[in-house]
Amino acid sequence: MTVTRTTLSEAEKSELIAVAEAMADAARTAILPHFRARHLTAENKEAGGFDPVTIADRAAEEAMRMILAERRPDDGILGEEFGTKDGSSGLTWVLDPIDGTRGFISGTPTWGVLIALQDADGPIFGIIDQPYVGERFFGGFGRSDMYGPQGDAPLGVRGAGDLSGATLFTTFPEVGSNIERRAFDRVRDKVRLTRYGTDCYAYALLAAGQIDLVIEAGLNAYDIAAPIAVIEAAGGVITNWQGGPAHEGGRALAASSRALHAAALKLLQDELA
Repeated sequence: MTVTRTTLSEAEKSELIAVAEAMADAARTAILPHFRARHLTAENKEAGGFDPVTIADRAAEEAMRMILAERRPDDGILGEEFGTKDGSSGLTWVLDPIDGTRGFISGTPTWGVLIALQDADGPIFGIIDQPYVGERFFGGFGRSDMYGPQGDAPLGVRGAGDLSGATLFTTFPEVGSNIERRAFDRVRDKVRLTRYGTDCYAYALLAAGQIDLVIEAGLNAYDIAAPIAVIEAAGGVITNWQGGPAHEGGRALAASSRALHAAALKLLQDELA
C-alpha cells in the first residue's frame, strides 16, 4: 500500500504528531545526561576520516525505536545508528538521534534530534529538537511552529531579499569535495554574512526567519528529511543542487524565497557545469 499525505485523517495526523513528540521527549531524556559530561568518549565510524558516535547517539535511537515498536509497529524505520526496518503501512520514520555529533562532543548547543515521517513521495512531517536549549521546531500536517524558553511562536521564513543581503549557513569546509567547496564559495562571495558548523540548527533558524540560505553536501537521508518538512511548512524552498528532491541525501540548498534559491542554484550549477 502506498500512503500519500491526502489519505491520513486529522485524527491519524494528531496521533502521528503525538508519537513524534514522545520520541523527541525520550531522545532528550537519553541524551542530556551525556552532554558536556567529562567522561564522554566517541568512537570513529569512518576509516580515513572522523565520523563520531557516542553512547548518547545509540541510547537516543534505541529509546525512539522502543516507542515505535509499541505504538507504530507497522511503520518502517530508517535510523542512522541501527539501520532500516521494513514496514507494511507505507510510512517510514527517519531518525537521526544526534545530528551534529561533532558539535555534541565539543560542547556546542547546535546539534539536534531529527525525526521525520515520510511516505512514498518524501517527508510529510518533521521535528528538529534541540534538547539543551529546550527548543522544538515542527513542520507538516498543518503545523509550522516552535516552542522554547521564550514561549510558543509560529515559524515563517524571511522571504524577500537578494544575495547581497543574505545570511548563509553551512558545515563547509568540513564536509564536501573540492569542487563542491568551490561551488559553495561562489555563493559565499555574494552574500553579506556566512557562518559555519551549525548542523541541523541552521535549518531551524531558516524556518524561524533568522537566516536566508543553507548549503550542504555529503548528507544522508536522515540528515535532511526532518529539515525538509520544517522548512517547507515555514514557506521555504529546499532542493538538491539540480533543483530536484533532496530527501535521499547528497547535496542540499535551502532558501527563504524562490528568488534567493534560484540565484544561489545558478551559482552552484555554474561551477559544477
